[in-house]
Amino acid sequence: MSRPRLTRLLPVVLAAATAAVLAACGDGTASGGGGSGSGGGDGTADRTIRIAYQAFPSGDLIVKNKGWLEQALPGYTIKWTKFDSGASVNTAFVAKSVDIAAIGSSPVARGLSAPLNIPYQVAFVLDVAGDNEALVARDGAGVSSVADLRGKKVATPFASTSHYSLLAALDKAGVPESAVTLVDLEPQDILASWTRGDIDAAYVWLPTLEEIKKTGRTLISSRELATAGKPTLDLGVVSTAFVQAHPDAVDAWRKAEARALDLISSDPDAAAQAVGAELNLSKDEARAQLSQGVFLKPADLASPEWLGTPDKVGGLAQNLVSAAQFLKDQQKIDAVPDLATVERAIYTKGLPDVLAP
Repeated sequence: MSRPRLTRLLPVVLAAATAAVLAACGDGTASGGGGSGSGGGDGTADRTIRIAYQAFPSGDLIVKNKGWLEQALPGYTIKWTKFDSGASVNTAFVAKSVDIAAIGSSPVARGLSAPLNIPYQVAFVLDVAGDNEALVARDGAGVSSVADLRGKKVATPFASTSHYSLLAALDKAGVPESAVTLVDLEPQDILASWTRGDIDAAYVWLPTLEEIKKTGRTLISSRELATAGKPTLDLGVVSTAFVQAHPDAVDAWRKAEARALDLISSDPDAAAQAVGAELNLSKDEARAQLSQGVFLKPADLASPEWLGTPDKVGGLAQNLVSAAQFLKDQQKIDAVPDLATVERAIYTKGLPDVLAP
């Protein structure tokens, strides 16, 4: 894809995606209409929390399945809406249609960069990508290494962590993006195209990843790319307007997510049962998929490596700046936000105490 063509199409695509998100979410603002939950108002009219979740194995699905947030916030209506990728989540934030979301670090780096400049805060680390995201070549495609992808058709959800990792994998192998045909497909569409033989390879996450691996060969995983200096993460972000209007609700959400991380560590079977129920997997299948991700302990989130504390923002901010720089080098964004800007987008209030049981 040439840069000029992408630039011309961006306004049209963004407008269409925004309209689609608004249609999917209905009026999106619940009974109060225009309260803080929709990014405006006086903070009292709307008591609905609109959460964007994604169907990958995580503590976020445990919180949803067990209704922990509903239990902790009985005065709120909790609305969970499934999104297929970080790009659509970003579009929803632009449309002021969500308050809290699970989203990958690469889409967040885009969101904090021009021209999006989305006013949201990174408030949680759901997981660090490991073997739960990977690049797989379809059996019979004649591909045994990343270098063999020249001239091949490769699918991934654009503007996602998998897209970022695919670009990093190609860069690492010395394969220019122009040498492959990249196809923008959501995970469920990747599986359909894979089955038809329309694509030669795909970079995607669980559970779709598990399905395509049955008839494919893993070329590289996000765990390997992290070791090579291109880590990706799944993050929990909150709109700045919602943080300002409902800080106690944000604290309750962070506590629920921390509780889920504890469950993954202390009782893998219970965690797998909840995740399996959300993904229509058996407990054993869900446990195997959870084992492929890297889940931090709640106490780790306030460490210098990750979110940090109110006194000193952690290394996650630099990670996001580095991701943005890579995206600019790949001509995917126009400018890289400075470190101070990204540090202001890391929500550290109350850390580490707020994550304690």
